[in-house]
Amino acid sequence: MTTDARPSQLDVRVLDGTVHTPPTVFDDSSLLPADRATIGALGHRVEGADLAAPPVVLPDFHHKSKMELPSSVAVATTGTIRPDLTSSSVNCGMALIAVDSEVPDDKAVERFMRAVRERYPYPTRGTRELSRREVVKAVENGSEFSVDRWGAPADDLERIEEGGRIDLERYGGIGRLEAELPGIAFQLARYRFGTVGPSNHFVELQRVEEILDPDRATKLGVTEGQLTIQYHGGGGVFTGEIGRLFFRRKDYPRQLKAVNAALKPWFHLRSARSFAQLKARLSLYFTDGCDPLDLASDEGQRLMLATAAAMNYGFAFRTATYAALRRIAGESLGGATGRLVVDSPHNSIYEEPVGGSTAVVHRHNSCRAFPAAMMSPGTTFADTGQAVLLPGTHRTSSYLAVAGDNAAASLYSACHGAGTVVSDLVTRGLSDNDPLGRMTRRFRYDDGAPTEAFHFDDRGVNAALDVLVRNGLVKPVARMRPIAVLH
Repeated sequence: MTTDARPSQLDVRVLDGTVHTPPTVFDDSSLLPADRATIGALGHRVEGADLAAPPVVLPDFHHKSKMELPSSVAVATTGTIRPDLTSSSVNCGMALIAVDSEVPDDKAVERFMRAVRERYPYPTRGTRELSRREVVKAVENGSEFSVDRWGAPADDLERIEEGGRIDLERYGGIGRLEAELPGIAFQLARYRFGTVGPSNHFVELQRVEEILDPDRATKLGVTEGQLTIQYHGGGGVFTGEIGRLFFRRKDYPRQLKAVNAALKPWFHLRSARSFAQLKARLSLYFTDGCDPLDLASDEGQRLMLATAAAMNYGFAFRTATYAALRRIAGESLGGATGRLVVDSPHNSIYEEPVGGSTAVVHRHNSCRAFPAAMMSPGTTFADTGQAVLLPGTHRTSSYLAVAGDNAAASLYSACHGAGTVVSDLVTRGLSDNDPLGRMTRRFRYDDGAPTEAFHFDDRGVNAALDVLVRNGLVKPVARMRPIAVLH
């Protein structure tokens, strides 16, 4: 393990007279080194970009074949928006609920999981969850819509990034979006609202095994022995539509490709105000790749409007899930109620402070980590720092942390999980089975009997956490261990 807490900085390269900014790499060269070939892929993707700071590489760094950019990165640009620097669907995220209960017995766990499957079946039933007008409200008001519609506690909005709502007016407002975006986009977004899985999305019941920072844990509402619900959910249909309307993406499901064959020409070409704009949009949006857009340009503001609208829909989507899980927990676990600890997106594009100025920060499978001084006064996070989740897997512990004092070094970002690190250390023989023989009851959507997944030790998730802690990016608050998962 390295003894120097400073991140590594690769050598600056100069090619054809152009300086290529190397990334800031937060890794452990002996235990979990960042793959240099993948770093090269990141460098190629940001080559020539108007970088506000070096790109950031965090633990759990890897490259999925369907994504333009490797996971667990943050990239800040000074005046352009680059959608390929995040996922094709923004506002996928994770959340943690602290339940007023200790760990329930097996029958109560089965009731809970059965009720979740009944509320969010897979395959989905194809029922309409929202009216068209409600979709517009979700797009405009974010989590506030789900507070009104499903009774999520209004006090919990402070635990959601951006309070669960981005103001659309700064980019042209909901009126412009409704005028330009085809009505079918709003109609399709009425379906599958608030769903969870399967894929890598999950609902997990956990027990808080260890409190590492009693003062912050108390403020966040977490106690030893308590039951928590951690869930990973996407941003919903609308985010997928928006993410693929602007550029050709690698990740292009067949059903969305068919829908966008009609949506894209309508959205981009019908609203063009001149022949020059028509030609520019044909070049930008109907050829391969993702070109950067000038933030101050009309196209840049239009893209930021659509992205902010998609983020709002994603906030509303996951807040509706929270309201449902909170209700199901109360009905299944003997009246126990839950409180949101944090909801944190890990695919996002925001305008944020970087190095004394404002930049466009793109995060791909990494979450925001603002210190206390950057949070809204009077909120819990203004005392503790923004809460950060570092999930392991359903076979290891997960951690609740808060932003550290040196978070600016990583563009105020932390990795959104450690699953790849866990798998890698197991494959390399550096992590083994849990010495206490603990296991997770694993539920599926087919209503079959749960299976048992025996745990690994925590060396993988601890290695990822250690990098973040040694570099001052986060401070650990609590450790949770899974008891049951639906995925």
